[in-house]
Amino acid sequence: MRIGAHARSDDDPISFGEKLGADLIQMFVIDPQGWEKPKPHPRAAEIVASPIDVVVHSSYQINVASTNNRLRMPSRQAVDLQAKAAAELGAFGLVVHGGHVRNQDEVSAGIENWRKLFERQEEKGGFAVPILIENTAGGDHAMARYFDSIARLWDAVGDYGAGFCLDTCHAWAGGEELVGVVDRIKAITGRIDLVHLNSSRDEFDSARDRHANFSDGTIDPELLAEVCRTAGAPVILETPEEGVADDLAYLREHVG
Repeated sequence: MRIGAHARSDDDPISFGEKLGADLIQMFVIDPQGWEKPKPHPRAAEIVASPIDVVVHSSYQINVASTNNRLRMPSRQAVDLQAKAAAELGAFGLVVHGGHVRNQDEVSAGIENWRKLFERQEEKGGFAVPILIENTAGGDHAMARYFDSIARLWDAVGDYGAGFCLDTCHAWAGGEELVGVVDRIKAITGRIDLVHLNSSRDEFDSARDRHANFSDGTIDPELLAEVCRTAGAPVILETPEEGVADDLAYLREHVG
């Protein structure tokens, strides 16, 4: 089992991972709030050579599902470019949020836009690394908040090799029970490629995406350990920096 955390500095992510004693790290390849084209990382050779595995999280503005051409088209390009940048770092995947549409009438179009992303990229030879779609915390018209919505999405993209990233805070905030969550999501997607193991600052079904350390959050830490234990996937902590080392130590003690 590989456990790690999101690197707080993308300038030297391997040093962060080494200090934490992590098996893997997650990082951005651009400003998470930006649209710029990724540049070659100055420490790419060090990152590739390190025994610490890497996964890349895409920038937050990406919304592949959008019916707005001015957002959807640059989102498609950003996924492609950031996947290529991830491949240059030896990353095993690119995490992309499921996105959302403006109203219920657009949900089918949003799902179709996700299908078109994979279909059109397949014609170009596919993405440089696997795309790991992440469940999200809020939005009634989100593609990946509720598990029944994820089922509809997977009917459209599953055959294209889409991967899945399970975020525990997002599931909790989105109104999905964590007891048995691994079996329920695997019944839909057939896979979990990565876990974002986070507690929540808010109560169940809050629709608020605010991560917390295990000791401070509203999710029972043993329940988080059970997700870690049963998912059969690498685990990334995205919990606040001041307590992430304690969170990692808790998992080492309770999971192994």
